[in-house]
Amino acid sequence: MRTVRTSERPRFFYGWYIVATGFLVQLACPFYLSSTLGVLLKSITTDLGVSRGAFSLMRSLELVAYAGVAPWVGSLLDRYGARRLMVIGAVVSVAGFLLLGYARNFWEFTAIRVGLVSIGHALVCYFVVNVTVSRWFVKKRGRAVAVAHLGQGLSKTTISVVVAYLLTAIGWRRVWMLFGGLVVFLVLIPAAVWMRRSPEDMGLHPDGEPGPYGTAPAPHPERPDSGPVVADTTWTRREAARTSTFWLITLVFSIVDLGIAGFNLHVFSYISDMGYSTPQAGTVVMVMAGTQLGSGLLLGFISERVSVRKATALTFVVQATGLFTAMQTAELTWLYAAFFLYGAGLGGAQVLQEVMWANSFGRISLGTVRGLSLPILLLFAAAGAPFFGYLHDYTGSYDLSLTFFIAVQILCAGLTLLIRRPVKRSEPKAGSAVGRSQA
Repeated sequence: MRTVRTSERPRFFYGWYIVATGFLVQLACPFYLSSTLGVLLKSITTDLGVSRGAFSLMRSLELVAYAGVAPWVGSLLDRYGARRLMVIGAVVSVAGFLLLGYARNFWEFTAIRVGLVSIGHALVCYFVVNVTVSRWFVKKRGRAVAVAHLGQGLSKTTISVVVAYLLTAIGWRRVWMLFGGLVVFLVLIPAAVWMRRSPEDMGLHPDGEPGPYGTAPAPHPERPDSGPVVADTTWTRREAARTSTFWLITLVFSIVDLGIAGFNLHVFSYISDMGYSTPQAGTVVMVMAGTQLGSGLLLGFISERVSVRKATALTFVVQATGLFTAMQTAELTWLYAAFFLYGAGLGGAQVLQEVMWANSFGRISLGTVRGLSLPILLLFAAAGAPFFGYLHDYTGSYDLSLTFFIAVQILCAGLTLLIRRPVKRSEPKAGSAVGRSQA
């Protein structure tokens, strides 16, 4: 006699629509980034009459603006979900990209980037996408985040070459206007149609399971950061800030982001300064981005089975190895190999960071916790662009800033191994001895 199930797994879990939407949105996210801005850097600075150092400072102001709104975005994301934020962010982004094509001087260009493009970025891209995807998955979180992240990797694989071609064909102003049109189709429409806040809002459970999660499986004794946390754990900003886990994760990725934000803005110029043509420099950047495409997906699956902190430490070592190799040669073949390694480590670290945050603090308050950390990460990143730019202006090369970046990667590999899952302190009961002593 067959047993009848009272609750069955749905044939197709809606969470994969969320992942697909995240994939499309992240196809557009590189439009905002330093690596894309870097392809246009020489043309814009020449046309607008500004130094690389000053241009880099503009990128820092963008990140400061992003940092200022991030805590609010995190709280709104937990309360209302991603759909409203993405729609508003897409509209703001379209306006910003279109106006960039009409900027008459550097100050207008800066005002548009800081006041519109950076705010649209905060409401649309990685933070909002990754928090939402992590809320829909627990057991399959690594692969879900990685699949959504493929959008970024795919776009980065081709965007440097495409933008380099468009730059010569239509000029940097029309490139921005084209980005504005693409945001409508890649972000505005998909987000409005498919994005939802959480599986519970649709009467579902994470991963499409037939019932809610209870207590998560105990972590492996040799991998204390493995396995998902209890799905309904709630953290306030104050509670999260009292944990060493919050500060260690924030410190590690803040220091690394200083180097990433700085180098990614200048990587195209770093290669072209060696004497390579714009298309050749674009292909090197394409190799770097293409490697991220595969490494992020691979490490997303691996993160469901091994220690996330050890895997993350390894990605930092791989990045440092790639950068060191790049500094030793100007031969194009070796540059391809160097940036292959750097991209592999970078793509893996970006996915593992999201898994580490979600596994540590759970689904429900993830936006609030990540929103609290983002201003710190972004302020460090804001220092990266002028650090690389002004050091280049002063020394005539990127060697000193790259040496610093390599040292940072090795330091952060060691710090990552110290990260442990936080334990939430229980509130004292009213009338208890502890409660009376604190009253």
